[in-house]
Amino acid sequence: MLLPMALRERWGNANPLDRVLIVMVLLAGFALFGIYLRSRLPEREPPKLTAATFAAALQEIPVEVPSSSPGRRVLLIMNLNSPESMHIGKYYAMKRGVPRANIVLLRTTTNENIDRPTFLKEIEAPTEVVIKASKNPLDFFVLTRGVPIQLEDHGTSVDGELATNETSLSQTSHGPPDHIMWFIDNPYFNKAEPFTRAKYGFSLACRLDGYTEADAIALVDRSLASTASKGPFLLDGSDLRSQAGYVELDKELGVAAKLLKAKGFDVKYDPGPDFISLDAPLAGYCSWGSNDAHFNPDTYHKLKFQPGAICETFVSTSGRTFRPNKDGGQSLIADLIQQGVTGVKGYVSEPFTFALARPALLFDRYTSGYNIAESFYMASIAIHWKEVVIGDPLCAPYHH
Repeated sequence: MLLPMALRERWGNANPLDRVLIVMVLLAGFALFGIYLRSRLPEREPPKLTAATFAAALQEIPVEVPSSSPGRRVLLIMNLNSPESMHIGKYYAMKRGVPRANIVLLRTTTNENIDRPTFLKEIEAPTEVVIKASKNPLDFFVLTRGVPIQLEDHGTSVDGELATNETSLSQTSHGPPDHIMWFIDNPYFNKAEPFTRAKYGFSLACRLDGYTEADAIALVDRSLASTASKGPFLLDGSDLRSQAGYVELDKELGVAAKLLKAKGFDVKYDPGPDFISLDAPLAGYCSWGSNDAHFNPDTYHKLKFQPGAICETFVSTSGRTFRPNKDGGQSLIADLIQQGVTGVKGYVSEPFTFALARPALLFDRYTSGYNIAESFYMASIAIHWKEVVIGDPLCAPYHH
C-alpha cells in the first residue's frame, strides 16, 4: 500500500503538467512490462494439420477419378487459413475431376507477400511432399486466391518459383553487373507441342484469383463455357515507343495481327496513337495498358470478353495485387478478370520487356488448340521470375 499512497500524495500536490508526466511514466512502465512478458512467452505454433482436419477439408473431393480425367494432370494448391482459397479449390476440383492425391493443403499467411523462410517451410515443403507421393503427371499447378503471390526478397512470383522447385534446370544471370537478374531460360519457349512435366522437368503454374472469390470462380465457369471464336481480337499498339525492347514488342502486335488474319480471324489492329476498345466482347486482347501515353482508364474498364478470351498487357506490375487497388499505379489485370477475361498473364514486380508474353506466339498457339497454360508459357522466354498466369490451365477451346 505504500506505493499507491505515495502516488496519491504526489498526485494531490502536483500541478497539471506534473500529472501529465506521471501518467506518461506509468503508461511507459506498463508497456515495457508487457513487452517483457511477451518476450518470456514461447512463440505460438500455427495449429497442426491433423488427419481429421485434412479429411474434413477434402471430403467433397473424389479419392479417385477416371484415368481419362484431365484433372489428374493438375496439382491443386489451397490455403486452409483462407476460406476463399478452400471454396475456390474445391469448386475447381469438382468441376475438373482433380483427385485427392493431387491436393496440397497449406497452412500459411493469407497476405499477398511472403518472406523466403516462411515460403520454404509453409509452401514449398508441403508441396514437395505431395509431388513425391503422387503417381499422377502433375503437368500443371493451380494456385488459388488466398495463397501468397510474391516473395519479398527478390520480388519473384510464388507461382514461378514453386512450379520450378524440383527442376534440374539452373537459373542463369542476365543483365549488366550492376543489375544482374537471375531466372531460368524457359525450355518450352517457342515450342509447338503439348507440355509434359516428364519431358521438361518442371510444371506450368496458373492461378485462380481476382478481386473477389466470385471473380476467381468465374474463371472456372468461363473456361468450361468457352468455345472456339472467330473474334474479334483487339491488338492496340502505340506509336510512341522508340526504346529497345519496346519497339520489338510493338512490332509483335502487327505480326500477331497478320498471323490471325491469315488464319481467318476477325482482328482489329491499331498501331497507335489512340488507346481504344471495341463494343463487342473480345476473343483476345493485347495492349500497352497504362504504359500507353494515351491510356484512358474508362476505356480500359469498358473492355469486355467472351468465355475463353485471353490477353496480355505490356505493363510491368500488372499482377502486383489482386486486392481492390486504392493507391493508383499501373493498370491491373485484376480489372480484366472482373470484366470477363478467361486467361491473362501479369507480373508481380518489374519483369523487363524480355519477359512479357510474345503476342504472335501466344495467339497462334492458343488458336491452334493448345491450352491456356501451354500458350502463355510457349510465348514467354523466362520462368522462375515475375510471372503470374491467371486461368484454368486446361482451358483449350480451339482444341480439335
